[in-house]
Amino acid sequence: MLGSTHGTLTTNSRHARVAACGRPPGPAVHVHGRSAAVEDVDVSGRPLHSTVPDLDRFFRPESVAVVGASDTEGRPNSGITRQLIAWAERVGARLHPVHPSRPAVFGLPCVPSVADLPEPVDLAVLLVRDPLPLVEELATAKVRFAVAFASGFAETGAEGAAAQARLSAAVRRGGLRLLGPNTNLNAFEEFREDLEGPAIALITQSGHQGRPVFTLQELGIRLSHWAPTGNEADLETADFISYFASRPEVGAIAMYVEGLKDGRSFLLAADRAARAKVPVVAVKVGRTETGARTAASHTGKLTGSDTVVDAAMRQFGVIRVDGLDELQDTAALLARARPPRAEGVVVYSISGGTGAHFSDLATAAGLPLPTLSPEKQAELHQWIPGDLSVANPVDNGGHPVGDWRGRKIIDALLADPSVGVLICPITGPFPPMSDKLAQDLVDAAEHTDKLVCVVWGSPVGTEPAYRTTLLGSSRVATFRTFANCITAVRAYLDHHRFTASYRSPFDDAPRTPSPSVRKAQALLRPGERLSEHAAKQLLRAYGIRVPREQLVTSAAAAVRAAGLVGYPVVMKASAPQLAHKTELGLVRLGLTSASQVRDTYRDLTDIARYEGVELDGVLVCQMVERGVEMVVGVTHDSLFGPTVTVGLGGVLVEVLRDTAVRVPPFGEDQARAMLTELRGRALLDGVRGMPPADVDALVEVVLRVQRMALELGDDLAELDVNPLMVLPRGQGAVALDALAVCR
Repeated sequence: MLGSTHGTLTTNSRHARVAACGRPPGPAVHVHGRSAAVEDVDVSGRPLHSTVPDLDRFFRPESVAVVGASDTEGRPNSGITRQLIAWAERVGARLHPVHPSRPAVFGLPCVPSVADLPEPVDLAVLLVRDPLPLVEELATAKVRFAVAFASGFAETGAEGAAAQARLSAAVRRGGLRLLGPNTNLNAFEEFREDLEGPAIALITQSGHQGRPVFTLQELGIRLSHWAPTGNEADLETADFISYFASRPEVGAIAMYVEGLKDGRSFLLAADRAARAKVPVVAVKVGRTETGARTAASHTGKLTGSDTVVDAAMRQFGVIRVDGLDELQDTAALLARARPPRAEGVVVYSISGGTGAHFSDLATAAGLPLPTLSPEKQAELHQWIPGDLSVANPVDNGGHPVGDWRGRKIIDALLADPSVGVLICPITGPFPPMSDKLAQDLVDAAEHTDKLVCVVWGSPVGTEPAYRTTLLGSSRVATFRTFANCITAVRAYLDHHRFTASYRSPFDDAPRTPSPSVRKAQALLRPGERLSEHAAKQLLRAYGIRVPREQLVTSAAAAVRAAGLVGYPVVMKASAPQLAHKTELGLVRLGLTSASQVRDTYRDLTDIARYEGVELDGVLVCQMVERGVEMVVGVTHDSLFGPTVTVGLGGVLVEVLRDTAVRVPPFGEDQARAMLTELRGRALLDGVRGMPPADVDALVEVVLRVQRMALELGDDLAELDVNPLMVLPRGQGAVALDALAVCR
């Protein structure tokens, strides 16, 4: 496991300590007690900045009350009380037991109620079945924080959710902050004080799931905090992300999340971490329907659409991993490794098979493995037999690691300007060669600012080269599997690339409505679906190009409209209830004469009459043929609110499901990033003789649709522009069809 790359932090200056961790101070806004109201809001009235709750006195209180304290052997409250007494001694807090019928608990004077406490209390730990009756008493006593362990709230169903809502309301009225309910003692664990360097701060909604990260301390990785958020009746994951991102000792935030309480709060907190360049690594359960259902039953929160959650995390730089082993390895690397000097990865091994295997996996995962220059290869062949490949991966054949040549090779690789990361997979111990190889890697790591990673593949893990040499190093990142090493290194490179160019989308979010709002709102019909014609008028209000078209109510008017629009034309039946016209035969393409238009009008109205559809007319539209069919849309997510989708469109959109999602606000960079995520992205570049599409025009449409989502989010439940025909480069994009549903 990786040790500190920064040495001992001795200064008390916050800015100096943060600089030692390789990141600038973030825009912290410390607010005592409950987060202050935020006046800076976007056009939808939602906040544009997070507030940072002052949790210092939660984690380091001066005085603690334990309500329901006990010293009766065999009682759960007695074990908890004993642990809290030990914790209070470690953090230097005065502890006051509270129990209505005990004069003392474990030799400490006990008071009958919170009102009888001898001094103001920073933190009250509630060892009672129902914390609600105590909240008003705590508020009167000016208690700043409380922890409720009791279960039986939102995790149990509707009745429990109602009880939790009452608890949340009482906490808000009282002005204190509450952790829980349905939480545990993880915040009061014994953290090692002898470890140095940037630390991991841990957030979990299930205490047991944080154990693997907590035990990293046994491998020399420092942990600073553990926030077990439970049901989040008040304090939530986002609060702790914001707080930890402002702490100078925190090098990375690791979290296990079952559900997010509020999507907007989470994004604002993730934005704060991204601004401060603090990596956030997350296991988020609920990828599958079963996982989502289980998570909801455990914490009682919305899991949200996992596709949207995944996109939102990626949008704000949160690194999502699948397993707890990946969480601990990735968080440890990101917390302690310096920013990369270069993005190139070199794989160095004593076995050609090992190097080739690892390189295949690394390349498939997207790690850049540059071919070393001819000059560098010639240099390496001074010490490596000429028949072995040193292009990358580098195979030394084994023998050079046993003598002076081993260190020369490592130093030469680290000196290459294209190399930012050296990875040495050691598939098994083979003393004394593996011992010397491990020591050479550790020694070289002490004299470079580049990242050195070792994969120790032995299933035993008791070898001195591993336990003493590698784990004893503060500069080498040691992994036990190829997969975890690749995941962590990819996250490391991605994080630093992301934060190097990060600009908060909230900084540029619109704060005042555009002139389009009034026009658009006049077209909306609360609770109704708009016809295609009305939906296109909505698009036109926001400057999105639609075909020339006219809505007509007679065959003669259709012929006149076709002459004005220009042949060939498309004719479509128009009615609010017609979401899928093609399936009913209510769309006709390529009409080139007045007689065709006249006959088609009669056909469309006859079909509509047979289907029982009351038309508001027939659209006679300009025919646009040459381009790439895309879809751009707005949906409303239960967790994040309005979201914007772009993907391959036309009749295959539901079959291919090749789409990308973002949560507003986002900028042009994210709009373009959406396109790179599409499997069919090459179609926009031009294939099989087709010219490149007007990607700039497509991006502009995505941004205009986002503006609609922000300004009409409370009134617009769904918008579907399909197909959006993206014309050849320089010719724009045209919305050929649209569907809109009002809230």
